[in-house]
Amino acid sequence: MISINEKLSSLKMIISDVDGVLTDGSVYKGTGGAEFKRFSINDGTGFALARSAGYKIALISGRFSESTLIRADELKITDVYNGTLNKVKPLNELRIKYGLENKEIAYLGDDLIDLPIMELVGVPMAVANASDIVKEAAVYTTEKAGGEGAFTDCIEWILKSLGLYDSIVKNLKDQINKSA
Repeated sequence: MISINEKLSSLKMIISDVDGVLTDGSVYKGTGGAEFKRFSINDGTGFALARSAGYKIALISGRFSESTLIRADELKITDVYNGTLNKVKPLNELRIKYGLENKEIAYLGDDLIDLPIMELVGVPMAVANASDIVKEAAVYTTEKAGGEGAFTDCIEWILKSLGLYDSIVKNLKDQINKSA
């Protein structure tokens, strides 16, 4: 049996669901069909940490939303699958695009639609408020709920487990100081 640290050390990509993971799962509808979602700014730190650690990042959302595209653009995430119920198809596209094996990929999800992809990747993770069946499939469940910094929680867990957290944080702080 492969230890969790062995699984984490082979990671090259982190994929996240959007609704219920980067958001609290709520959708607000306004006049004229305008749609709003609440994203946690704290997760921006998680994406910066992941990028600084050298991980490729992708988003796969079962529900199409312009808000998802706007947030992905802000975070400089170019691999975005928006409105994709069958999440295994984009997983396979990403594997081919980057020459990866399933074991080199982590996925953060919250609901039944995430199970097929979670059963394939090397490091399946769930948010604190995920459905019980998703938590059972996960090797790690975040302390924070979706929309409250859960992505950052899982990235910190990965980096701390690998003993990389302090050096990655130092590198980010150094980059910030140089740009100031």
